[in-house]
Amino acid sequence: MLLVVNIGNSNIRFGIFKEEECINSWVMNTKPYKSEDELFSQFKMTYQNYGINPNDITKIAVGSVVPHLTYPVRKSLTRLHNIKTVQVTRNTPTELTSSTSQMGTDLYANAYYAHKKYKGTKIIVDFGTALTLTCVDKNADIKGVIIAAGVITSLNSLIGATAQLSDIEMRTPKHVLGKTTEECMQSGMVFGFLSMVEGLIDRINKELGEDTFVIATGGLGHLFAPLTTKIHIYDRFHTIKGLRELYLKQTLENENKG
Repeated sequence: MLLVVNIGNSNIRFGIFKEEECINSWVMNTKPYKSEDELFSQFKMTYQNYGINPNDITKIAVGSVVPHLTYPVRKSLTRLHNIKTVQVTRNTPTELTSSTSQMGTDLYANAYYAHKKYKGTKIIVDFGTALTLTCVDKNADIKGVIIAAGVITSLNSLIGATAQLSDIEMRTPKHVLGKTTEECMQSGMVFGFLSMVEGLIDRINKELGEDTFVIATGGLGHLFAPLTTKIHIYDRFHTIKGLRELYLKQTLENENKG
Protein backbone atom coordinates (compact mmCIF):
# COMPACT_ATOMS: atom_id res chain seq x y z
CA MET A 1 0.00 0.00 0.00
CA LEU A 2 0.99 3.60 -0.58
CA LEU A 3 1.22 6.20 2.19
CA VAL A 4 0.76 9.78 0.99
CA VAL A 5 1.76 12.64 3.28
CA ASN A 6 0.81 16.28 2.71
CA ILE A 7 2.79 18.66 4.96
CA GLY A 8 0.85 21.91 5.22
CA ASN A 9 1.24 25.09 7.22
CA SER A 10 -1.40 24.12 9.79
CA ASN A 11 -1.78 20.35 9.43
CA ILE A 12 -0.08 17.24 8.14
CA ARG A 13 -2.58 14.97 6.41
CA PHE A 14 -1.83 11.28 5.94
CA GLY A 15 -3.64 8.99 3.52
CA ILE A 16 -3.17 5.27 2.98
CA PHE A 17 -4.10 4.15 -0.52
CA LYS A 18 -5.03 0.69 -1.70
CA GLU A 19 -4.94 1.16 -5.47
CA GLU A 20 -7.01 4.33 -6.10
CA GLU A 21 -9.00 4.22 -2.86
CA CYS A 22 -7.94 6.13 0.24
CA ILE A 23 -8.79 3.54 2.89
CA ASN A 24 -7.49 5.43 5.93
CA SER A 25 -6.66 9.05 6.64
CA TRP A 26 -5.83 11.21 9.62
CA VAL A 27 -4.52 14.67 10.45
CA MET A 28 -2.02 15.97 12.99
CA ASN A 29 -1.15 19.56 13.83
CA THR A 30 1.90 21.03 12.16
CA LYS A 31 2.53 23.35 15.09
CA PRO A 32 4.25 23.33 17.43
CA TYR A 33 7.08 22.08 15.23
CA LYS A 34 8.49 18.75 16.38
CA SER A 35 11.86 17.06 16.18
CA GLU A 36 12.52 13.87 14.24
CA ASP A 37 12.33 11.81 17.44
CA GLU A 38 9.03 13.41 18.47
CA LEU A 39 7.56 12.81 15.02
CA PHE A 40 8.75 9.19 15.03
CA SER A 41 7.07 8.56 18.42
CA GLN A 42 3.85 10.28 17.35
CA PHE A 43 3.66 8.40 14.06
CA LYS A 44 4.27 5.10 15.83
CA MET A 45 1.56 5.81 18.42
CA THR A 46 -0.90 6.86 15.73
CA TYR A 47 -0.33 3.60 13.87
CA GLN A 48 -1.06 1.67 17.04
CA ASN A 49 -4.26 3.66 17.64
CA TYR A 50 -5.49 3.04 14.09
CA GLY A 51 -4.36 -0.59 13.98
CA ILE A 52 -1.94 0.07 11.12
CA ASN A 53 0.87 -2.37 10.47
CA PRO A 54 3.91 -0.42 9.18
CA ASN A 55 4.94 -3.48 7.15
CA ASP A 56 1.76 -3.16 5.05
CA ILE A 57 3.03 0.13 3.64
CA THR A 58 5.53 -0.45 0.85
CA LYS A 59 5.72 3.03 -0.72
CA ILE A 60 5.67 6.55 0.70
CA ALA A 61 5.06 9.82 -1.16
CA VAL A 62 5.59 13.18 0.53
CA GLY A 63 4.51 16.64 -0.59
CA SER A 64 5.35 19.71 1.46
CA VAL A 65 4.99 23.48 1.62
CA VAL A 66 6.91 23.67 4.91
CA PRO A 67 10.59 23.16 3.97
CA HIS A 68 12.02 22.89 7.50
CA LEU A 69 9.56 20.10 8.34
CA THR A 70 10.14 18.08 5.18
CA TYR A 71 13.40 16.44 6.28
CA PRO A 72 12.37 15.38 9.83
CA VAL A 73 9.04 13.99 8.59
CA ARG A 74 10.70 12.00 5.79
CA LYS A 75 13.48 10.82 8.09
CA SER A 76 11.07 9.65 10.80
CA LEU A 77 8.93 7.79 8.24
CA THR A 78 12.04 6.08 6.85
CA ARG A 79 12.96 4.96 10.38
CA LEU A 80 9.46 3.65 10.99
CA HIS A 81 9.04 1.78 7.70
CA ASN A 82 12.65 1.09 6.77
CA ILE A 83 11.98 2.29 3.23
CA LYS A 84 12.91 5.47 1.38
CA THR A 85 10.32 8.17 0.87
CA VAL A 86 9.75 9.89 -2.47
CA GLN A 87 9.19 13.64 -2.48
CA VAL A 88 6.92 15.12 -5.14
CA THR A 89 7.12 18.83 -5.89
CA ARG A 90 6.03 21.56 -8.25
CA ASN A 91 8.86 20.36 -10.50
CA THR A 92 7.44 16.87 -10.94
CA PRO A 93 6.92 16.68 -14.72
CA THR A 94 3.29 16.44 -15.88
CA GLU A 95 1.25 17.63 -18.83
CA LEU A 96 0.30 20.75 -16.85
CA THR A 97 1.60 24.05 -18.21
CA SER A 98 1.94 27.27 -16.24
CA SER A 99 3.48 30.71 -16.68
CA THR A 100 5.03 30.60 -13.19
CA SER A 101 7.41 28.31 -11.34
CA GLN A 102 6.35 29.65 -7.93
CA MET A 103 3.28 27.48 -7.39
CA GLY A 104 3.19 25.45 -4.15
CA THR A 105 3.21 21.67 -4.31
CA ASP A 106 -0.31 21.48 -2.84
CA LEU A 107 -1.77 23.79 -5.50
CA TYR A 108 0.07 21.91 -8.23
CA ALA A 109 -1.34 18.63 -6.90
CA ASN A 110 -4.83 20.17 -6.76
CA ALA A 111 -4.58 21.26 -10.38
CA TYR A 112 -3.19 17.94 -11.57
CA TYR A 113 -5.83 15.76 -9.93
CA ALA A 114 -8.62 18.06 -11.15
CA HIS A 115 -7.24 17.78 -14.68
CA LYS A 116 -7.08 13.98 -14.44
CA LYS A 117 -10.50 13.59 -12.81
CA TYR A 118 -12.83 16.20 -14.31
CA LYS A 119 -13.58 17.55 -17.77
CA GLY A 120 -13.58 21.14 -18.98
CA THR A 121 -12.20 24.10 -17.09
CA LYS A 122 -11.98 23.59 -13.33
CA ILE A 123 -11.56 25.73 -10.22
CA ILE A 124 -10.23 24.11 -7.05
CA VAL A 125 -11.17 26.07 -3.92
CA ASP A 126 -8.91 25.02 -1.04
CA PHE A 127 -10.10 26.14 2.39
CA GLY A 128 -6.77 25.81 4.17
CA THR A 129 -4.45 28.11 6.11
CA ALA A 130 -4.75 30.27 3.03
CA LEU A 131 -7.89 30.36 0.91
CA THR A 132 -6.80 29.51 -2.63
CA LEU A 133 -8.60 29.21 -5.95
CA THR A 134 -6.65 27.41 -8.67
CA CYS A 135 -7.95 27.33 -12.23
CA VAL A 136 -6.90 24.78 -14.87
CA ASP A 137 -8.48 24.41 -18.30
CA LYS A 138 -9.27 21.37 -20.45
CA ASN A 139 -5.86 21.62 -22.14
CA ALA A 140 -4.01 21.27 -18.80
CA ASP A 141 -3.04 24.94 -18.81
CA ILE A 142 -3.06 26.49 -15.33
CA LYS A 143 -4.85 29.78 -15.98
CA GLY A 144 -3.93 31.28 -12.61
CA VAL A 145 -4.36 31.26 -8.85
CA ILE A 146 -6.01 33.49 -6.24
CA ILE A 147 -4.60 33.54 -2.70
CA ALA A 148 -6.34 35.15 0.28
CA ALA A 149 -6.14 34.76 4.04
CA GLY A 150 -7.85 31.58 5.19
CA VAL A 151 -10.92 31.44 7.41
CA ILE A 152 -9.14 30.38 10.61
CA THR A 153 -6.20 32.67 9.83
CA SER A 154 -8.60 35.61 9.57
CA LEU A 155 -10.50 34.57 12.69
CA ASN A 156 -7.30 34.34 14.73
CA SER A 157 -6.23 37.75 13.46
CA LEU A 158 -9.60 39.23 14.43
CA ILE A 159 -9.47 37.72 17.91
CA GLY A 160 -5.86 38.78 18.44
CA ALA A 161 -6.51 42.38 17.40
CA THR A 162 -9.64 42.99 19.50
CA ALA A 163 -10.15 43.22 23.23
CA GLN A 164 -13.64 41.77 23.57
CA LEU A 165 -13.86 39.08 20.89
CA SER A 166 -13.02 35.49 21.81
CA ASP A 167 -12.68 32.21 19.95
CA ILE A 168 -15.86 30.71 18.49
CA GLU A 169 -17.09 27.39 17.14
CA MET A 170 -16.92 27.36 13.35
CA ARG A 171 -20.45 26.47 12.25
CA THR A 172 -23.16 27.99 10.09
CA PRO A 173 -25.39 30.42 12.05
CA LYS A 174 -29.17 30.27 11.59
CA HIS A 175 -29.37 33.91 10.49
CA VAL A 176 -27.15 36.29 8.57
CA LEU A 177 -27.79 39.02 11.14
CA GLY A 178 -26.45 37.71 14.42
CA LYS A 179 -27.86 38.52 17.85
CA THR A 180 -25.05 37.31 20.09
CA THR A 181 -21.36 38.06 19.63
CA GLU A 182 -20.73 34.45 18.64
CA GLU A 183 -23.48 34.52 16.00
CA CYS A 184 -22.21 37.83 14.63
CA MET A 185 -18.69 36.45 14.23
CA GLN A 186 -19.94 33.17 12.76
CA SER A 187 -21.94 35.11 10.18
CA GLY A 188 -18.93 37.20 9.24
CA MET A 189 -16.65 34.20 8.92
CA VAL A 190 -19.07 31.83 7.15
CA PHE A 191 -21.27 34.07 5.03
CA GLY A 192 -18.52 36.64 4.53
CA PHE A 193 -16.07 34.11 3.14
CA LEU A 194 -18.82 32.34 1.22
CA SER A 195 -19.74 35.60 -0.51
CA MET A 196 -16.09 36.21 -1.36
CA VAL A 197 -15.68 32.73 -2.84
CA GLU A 198 -18.89 33.03 -4.85
CA GLY A 199 -17.83 36.46 -6.09
CA LEU A 200 -14.38 35.22 -7.10
CA ILE A 201 -15.88 32.26 -8.96
CA ASP A 202 -18.17 34.67 -10.86
CA ARG A 203 -15.24 36.93 -11.72
CA ILE A 204 -13.15 33.98 -12.97
CA ASN A 205 -16.04 32.73 -15.09
CA LYS A 206 -16.54 36.21 -16.53
CA GLU A 207 -12.84 36.63 -17.27
CA LEU A 208 -12.65 33.25 -19.01
CA GLY A 209 -16.00 33.63 -20.73
CA GLU A 210 -17.23 30.20 -19.61
CA ASP A 211 -18.77 28.37 -16.68
CA THR A 212 -16.30 26.33 -14.69
CA PHE A 213 -16.62 23.15 -12.64
CA VAL A 214 -15.80 23.92 -9.02
CA ILE A 215 -14.24 21.50 -6.53
CA ALA A 216 -13.88 22.37 -2.85
CA THR A 217 -11.31 20.82 -0.54
CA GLY A 218 -9.41 21.70 2.63
CA GLY A 219 -10.25 21.53 6.31
CA LEU A 220 -13.34 23.75 6.23
CA GLY A 221 -14.57 22.92 2.75
CA HIS A 222 -17.31 20.72 4.18
CA LEU A 223 -18.79 23.77 5.93
CA PHE A 224 -19.07 25.92 2.81
CA ALA A 225 -19.88 23.42 0.03
CA PRO A 226 -23.51 22.76 1.11
CA LEU A 227 -24.26 26.50 1.30
CA THR A 228 -23.82 27.34 -2.37
CA THR A 229 -24.69 25.98 -5.80
CA LYS A 230 -21.45 27.40 -7.21
CA ILE A 231 -19.43 24.57 -5.60
CA HIS A 232 -20.24 21.36 -7.43
CA ILE A 233 -18.37 18.81 -5.32
CA TYR A 234 -16.48 18.59 -2.04
CA ASP A 235 -13.57 16.17 -1.74
CA ARG A 236 -11.52 16.40 1.44
CA PHE A 237 -8.93 14.02 -0.05
CA HIS A 238 -8.50 15.99 -3.28
CA THR A 239 -4.97 17.22 -2.48
CA ILE A 240 -3.53 13.90 -1.32
CA LYS A 241 -5.14 12.22 -4.33
CA GLY A 242 -3.25 14.76 -6.41
CA LEU A 243 -0.01 13.99 -4.59
CA ARG A 244 -0.62 10.30 -5.31
CA GLU A 245 -1.03 11.08 -9.00
CA LEU A 246 2.19 13.10 -8.97
CA TYR A 247 3.98 10.18 -7.31
CA LEU A 248 2.71 7.74 -9.95
CA LYS A 249 3.72 10.11 -12.72
CA GLN A 250 7.18 10.68 -11.24
CA THR A 251 7.73 6.95 -10.67
CA LEU A 252 6.75 6.19 -14.25
CA GLU A 253 9.10 8.87 -15.56
CA ASN A 254 11.98 7.43 -13.52
CA GLU A 255 11.26 3.90 -14.74
CA ASN A 256 11.25 5.08 -18.36
CA LYS A 257 14.60 6.84 -17.84
CA GLY A 258 16.04 3.71 -16.24
